[in-house]
Amino acid sequence: MISFEDCAALCGLDEDQIDAIAEHEHVPAIEATAIASDLLSHPGGAKAIQGMFVDLIRAAVHEHRLAHASELLRALRHFLNREALGEVA
Repeated sequence: MISFEDCAALCGLDEDQIDAIAEHEHVPAIEATAIASDLLSHPGGAKAIQGMFVDLIRAAVHEHRLAHASELLRALRHFLNREALGEVA
């Protein structure tokens, strides 16, 4: 049986990033790993994931959930740094 950790490793994202995709898409985290893997295998997929983060950050700020917005911003920054280093497919 493949574990969540295996799926996360295959998609190349960390748990906070996967959780953000799961929140945005309203799916379990394990399904979010498949979505991330699929997106990152296509041109523009990383931009789509960035857009998910931006959507969630805006919604969290609008709802005055500033701690959550801050967590999402940290996850986005980490994603962008890894992408710049070529660590995200």
